[in-house]
Amino acid sequence: MAKPVIVTVDDDPGVSRAVARDLRRRYAESYRVLRAESGSQALSALRELKLRGDDTAVLVADHRMPEMTGVEFLEQAMDLYPYARRVLLTAYADTDAAIRAINVVDLDHYLLKPWDPPEEKFYPVIDAQLEAWRRTDRRRPGELRVVGHRWSARSYEVRDFLARNQVPYTWLLDTAPEAAELLKAAGDPELPLVVTAEGTTLSAPTDTELAAVVGLTTSPGADFYDLVVVGGGPAGLGAAVYGASEGLNTVLIERHASGGQAGQSSRIENYLGFPDGVSGAQLADRARRQAERFGAELITTGEVTGIEAHGRARVVTQADGTTIAAHAVILATGVAYRRLDAPGLEDLVGRGVYYGAAMAETPSCKDEEVYVVGGANSAGQAAVNLSKVAAKVHVLIRGESLERSMSHYLIEQIAEIGNIEVHPRTVVTGGRGDGRLERLVLTGPDGERTVPSHWLFVFIGAEPGTEWLSGVVERDEHGFVLTGPDLVAGGRRPADWEPSRQPYHLETSMPGVFAAGDVRSGSIKRVASAVGDGAMAVALVHRYLEQA
Repeated sequence: MAKPVIVTVDDDPGVSRAVARDLRRRYAESYRVLRAESGSQALSALRELKLRGDDTAVLVADHRMPEMTGVEFLEQAMDLYPYARRVLLTAYADTDAAIRAINVVDLDHYLLKPWDPPEEKFYPVIDAQLEAWRRTDRRRPGELRVVGHRWSARSYEVRDFLARNQVPYTWLLDTAPEAAELLKAAGDPELPLVVTAEGTTLSAPTDTELAAVVGLTTSPGADFYDLVVVGGGPAGLGAAVYGASEGLNTVLIERHASGGQAGQSSRIENYLGFPDGVSGAQLADRARRQAERFGAELITTGEVTGIEAHGRARVVTQADGTTIAAHAVILATGVAYRRLDAPGLEDLVGRGVYYGAAMAETPSCKDEEVYVVGGANSAGQAAVNLSKVAAKVHVLIRGESLERSMSHYLIEQIAEIGNIEVHPRTVVTGGRGDGRLERLVLTGPDGERTVPSHWLFVFIGAEPGTEWLSGVVERDEHGFVLTGPDLVAGGRRPADWEPSRQPYHLETSMPGVFAAGDVRSGSIKRVASAVGDGAMAVALVHRYLEQA
C-alpha cells in the first residue's frame, strides 16, 4: 500500500521548503511528504489523493496566507480527510487566532514559528499527532439506522444515548417508506428498532445492548485496579486523566455517556483556554480520548450500586451483580436535574418535555415557540442555542431576574438576542397533550394562563442521586457527600474512624473513598471546579496509598 501522506502548506516558499525538509528528514521512511504554497493548491492535491485511495495522516498549515487562511484550508480539508490531524503554524502575534481555530476546526495543535531546533520544538509535536492518528479507528462508520415513533419516549432515549456517545446514526420515522421495509424485514419488531450496517437488528434495545453493538466498552478488563472512578462527568473524566497519566491503573464507570450534565451544553464559554467557547460534547470527547490515551479504561452503561471495604481494598458492586476491587475509589456521580412537580408533565417526558438540553431534539424546534425553565448557566446556554432555530424562546424563572444565578456574560448575550424573552416570577404548573406535549399551564404575576407549546426544556435544581450510598458514607441533609473538614465539623465520622487520623480534604467517611465535583457537599457547580476536584482527588489518592 502507498505510504500515508503528510501535507504542508505555506505561501512563503522558503518556509514551505524548510517545513518539508524537516518532515522528510524524520519521516520519509514511513510517510510521503507533499508541500503546497497555497490552500487551493493543497486542496487540489488532497482531492487527487482521495481519488487514488491514499490516506493522509497530518495537515500542517500556515495561518496567514493570502486568498485562503490556514484555518479556512483546514476547515475544507476536514471534509476530505476527517481523521487527519490538524496543526496550525503561527507567529507569536497570531496565537489568539490559533486558539480560536481550536473551536472552528477542532485544531489538534498549533506551533509557533520559528521551531528551531526541530528535535525539541517540532518533531515531538508531529510524533504525538502521528501516534494519535495511528490509534484512531479510521474505518468509515457503518450506517446505523434507528426506526421509531416520533413521540416515543424510548425512541428519544435511544437517539439521546447515541448522540451523547458520539455515535453517528440515521433517524427514520416509522411511517417512512424505508422504515416500513426495515420493519417488515425484521418481522414487525417492537419499536424502537436499531439496524446496524451489517444488518443486525435490535428491537427496543437496552442501553447496554446498544452500547455493545456500537463498540462501546461495557465491562472491565480486570478484577482489581489502583483506582475506580464512579461517574464520567468533568470531575470523573478529570480524575481518570490525572490518575492514568500518573501511573495509576484506572477504570472509570459511567452509567450513560461521558460528560455528564456538562456534556449536554451547547456552548461553554467560561472554561479556561477556550476563548470562543467549546461545546460540552467536544470537551467530553477530548477528555475521554485523553484518558484513554493514558491507558484508563472507560466503561459505559455501568451502574454502581454499592461500595464495601474489604481490608485495605474497596469493592464496588454494579447493578448486574459484578464487582470490581481497587485500592481507592473516587465518587464523581454528579447531579441530575430536579423533576418538575406539575400535573401532566411526567407522562410527557421524552414527548415534548425534556430534562437537559436534549441536543438531538434541537433541529425539530425550527420555527416553533419553546420554553426553557431555569435561571442558571445551563438554562442560559440552552436558550441561546435554541434561539438559533426556534421562532421564540421563553425563559421562565422563579426570581425577579437572572442576576443572582447566571453568569454575567450569558445575561448580556440573552439581552442582545431578540427572540429570547425572560419571564420572571413565572412557573410551570401543568402540562397537557394527547401523546405529546401540546399545552403548558403557567402561573405568573398576572395569574394562571395556558399557552400552546410542543417543547419544554427543564434545568432546575440539582439532585445528587446518592440514595445508594445510604449507610456507606456520610451525606448532608440534601444527599450530597460530606468530605474532609465537613466530617470533622459536623461530627459525622463513623464510630470505627481511626482516631489518630484526620480525613483528607476530599475524603469521605470511608477511608480510601473520595468525592469530587457536584456530588460533593459544598462544591462549586462549575465545570472548571469539577475538573479541579478530580485532579486534587487523585493527588490525595496518591498520598493515601503512600500511607496505607
